[in-house]
Amino acid sequence: MAPPKPPSLNLLRAFSSHPLTPKPAAQLYRNRMPPYPYGPALHYKQSDSGLYGGSTIQFGNKVSSKNEIKTRRSWHPNIHKKRLWSDAMGKFVQVKVQARVLRTIDKVGGLDEYLLGDKPARIKELGLEGWRLRWMVMNTGKVKERFRTERVRLGLPAEGWVEEKVVVGKPEEESLLGDPGVVEEVERVSGNIVEEIEAADRGEGEVIDVEGTAREAAEAQKPSSGLSKEELEELGIKVNRVNTDGAILKTSLKEAWGRMRGKIFTR
Repeated sequence: MAPPKPPSLNLLRAFSSHPLTPKPAAQLYRNRMPPYPYGPALHYKQSDSGLYGGSTIQFGNKVSSKNEIKTRRSWHPNIHKKRLWSDAMGKFVQVKVQARVLRTIDKVGGLDEYLLGDKPARIKELGLEGWRLRWMVMNTGKVKERFRTERVRLGLPAEGWVEEKVVVGKPEEESLLGDPGVVEEVERVSGNIVEEIEAADRGEGEVIDVEGTAREAAEAQKPSSGLSKEELEELGIKVNRVNTDGAILKTSLKEAWGRMRGKIFTR
């Protein structure tokens, strides 16, 4: 009896430290493209391969003139393969285009103008292929310069919108909140006022003298903070006399305190 043969190693991949094959440039470019808002075609999927303008196959009947016999038939879109010139890309683009879309391209002044239309109906009839061509045109230098000039003409930032830190409040509030002593004083005074408002809500008091509380805070100024009644009013603490519900003061105080805490913890 012959001894068993070892398994063949021909199908096993040899060890290699070579890195994985990089993705094609076209695939990386496609991943950076924003998604098409209307998605791919659900019924006439061939329209995703060209500029079909939203046209699909039409179905109907052919009726005989002699005996009125109906024969089922269909009408396909009139599609042509054309080489259209793009001024932005500086080259011809070969694309499948419907006859009606070709007439629209000539009417608006070229392929670039057709692709850069901003109306919802134009975006919807572009399809996936038109959306891809639109993305290519918008990334060219000519179109970027055109958009920059238009933004300047409209009084907008030349380089587009840039995210900035939104500062809520007055500049003097920023200077006051920079002092740790001011922060401690505001916390103490606002805490006392909130406690009195909550006590009034529970029915433990009839009238809340907020003015007296603010006056006490102004008189008990700490050397590190130097808060006065006017500065407390600038920070958003309104000095009013309110009844047992305390709704007016509670709303203004909570808004001011939330704004101040946001400034403190975002530094």
